[in-house]
Amino acid sequence: MAEPNTLPPKPPLMPLDEALARLVDVAGARRIAESQSLPTASALGRVLAAPVVSSLDVPPADNSSMDGYALRFADLAPGAPLPVSQRIAAGAVGTALEPGTVARIFTGAPIPPGADTVVMQEQCEPLATDAPEERARVRVTGTVEPGQWIRRRGEDVQRGSTVLAAGTRLTPQALGLAASVGAASLQVVRRPRVALFSTGDELVMPGDPLPPGAIYNSNRFTLRALIEAAGCEVDDLGIVPDQLDATRQALRRAALGNDLIITSGGVSVGEEDHLKPAVQAEGRLDLWQMAIKPGKPLAFGAVRREGGEALFMGLPGNPVSSFVTFVLVVAPVLRALQGLPAALPRGLPLPAGFDWPKPDKRREFLRVRLNEQGELTLFANQSSGVLTSAVWADGLVDNPPGQAIVRGDTVRFLPLAWLVGA
Repeated sequence: MAEPNTLPPKPPLMPLDEALARLVDVAGARRIAESQSLPTASALGRVLAAPVVSSLDVPPADNSSMDGYALRFADLAPGAPLPVSQRIAAGAVGTALEPGTVARIFTGAPIPPGADTVVMQEQCEPLATDAPEERARVRVTGTVEPGQWIRRRGEDVQRGSTVLAAGTRLTPQALGLAASVGAASLQVVRRPRVALFSTGDELVMPGDPLPPGAIYNSNRFTLRALIEAAGCEVDDLGIVPDQLDATRQALRRAALGNDLIITSGGVSVGEEDHLKPAVQAEGRLDLWQMAIKPGKPLAFGAVRREGGEALFMGLPGNPVSSFVTFVLVVAPVLRALQGLPAALPRGLPLPAGFDWPKPDKRREFLRVRLNEQGELTLFANQSSGVLTSAVWADGLVDNPPGQAIVRGDTVRFLPLAWLVGA
């Protein structure tokens, strides 16, 4: 008697941390080596390929941090007026301070030789006189400490020091720091080039008529914006028909000149899902079932091209699953390609303003919003097809597998601002 057919056991779901470690390890080994020089003003969001080393001290000389009067502390006597011997504005250089006098000085102006203290103008009383300011007299009325209100040469940056390390993502303040040491241009890593396309005959572009059974292609817009927010260039190949030859052709086109190919939907066992055999024919493919909700299915592999290959990542088709999988998994890969730290943020411990009595066995990422009371409010419908939840939310609760939540419990909050474009 023949034994009944039995299916092989399903492999266990892969923990998110394990999946991330594998992906980041592969992407880190392919860290982009090419770089380009950009004007400092045009380098916002880029990643430094070379350190910025200062060729000067900042500030370049001792200078006043207040509008007031520069003097010798030893010349101060209670109630005794001191004559004003000179006036020093920012951008000007004074002469050596005459003993027993003060210099009228303004914020940022160099301290004249001989002066060792600045008194702010609010603590000085000018004495009535018809003489020009340089021959006026002032009386100090406040308490004075020696050396006060002087910014010392090099107290911010010392000559020869590295002010920005290679691998730094350039924020507005980083650009200002580079400019403060005279860096007119910066050497930055080439942007990762990412090809994007969607599969599915049911997909229609916004603006076109929506026939029965069709849906508008929202993932194309979400993913394109996420890729750009991550500091990458997008090669948008649009919608590919559900045909094996068309899918293989799109993969070959996508592999040319791109570092990574991203698709949404189409990786399953259905007869019309041609992405899996297409990637296997044009390269290699692993199908992973990650232990997260939403976003369990993930495809990872590579597509061959002459002289190398482009990495491939296939995301789920449901819009929230696609979004969450991108910010948790794809964004770290893109950071690793640029030489940036790729670990997920540690998150913030915040109180839950909701109950979650029936947790999933998978690690869940719940769409929430921080309210005015400092608690996290849960979006009512956590379905992976409800894209409004991702727009309404300002973060995700990272909930461990099987962990029920009672209002008031401390949970781990991941702000979307930390995940999108981080």
